[in-house]
Amino acid sequence: MFGFAKIVAALSVAATLAGAAPTLERRQTACFVVGRTALPAEVANGIPVLASQVTCGPRTIANTGGVPDVTSGGISYSSIDFQSSRKSPVGFALDTFKTPTDPATANLATLQNQLNVYLAMEVGVRSTNSNILGRLKGAKFFLQFQIARVRTAQGVRLGVADTVEHQLGKVLKNAVGATQAEKDAVTALSRQL
Repeated sequence: MFGFAKIVAALSVAATLAGAAPTLERRQTACFVVGRTALPAEVANGIPVLASQVTCGPRTIANTGGVPDVTSGGISYSSIDFQSSRKSPVGFALDTFKTPTDPATANLATLQNQLNVYLAMEVGVRSTNSNILGRLKGAKFFLQFQIARVRTAQGVRLGVADTVEHQLGKVLKNAVGATQAEKDAVTALSRQL
């Protein structure tokens, strides 16, 4: 009886884990998921939405393990690839993903399309286990930070994980290679709402 209970428990755990893990069929629907590395559930769960908003081109992006260039709303990742700059990813993001002095007047659709291509690239990079993930996250979190600033300035009530303060913490935590001046500039933006 004890052996049977162990087998039932093991099968139950295996079934639970299998349900939580992304399936190959599900992953094949996203053109930017080209690798075989298992993805965390919170990343895998966002794939269907991203796949409906992002298209892939024939060109691959350097240092990604073969992830193709992705486009959302006419914005291609290759046109805003942080690797094209000599600055840190956060320094690049400060220069590239700007908002007006009054963030409420920013083009939220443009920022969202830019974020979409960074999110898709992050998923692709995770699937190939590329070593640029840590640097890519700095620019991605900066885009999320900018969107939080815009939405806050527009009077939108945000959940805790979407607030400017929370996103600021994510940017600073993932500011690989950033100078203190770049970190200070991000912090200063967090007060311009």
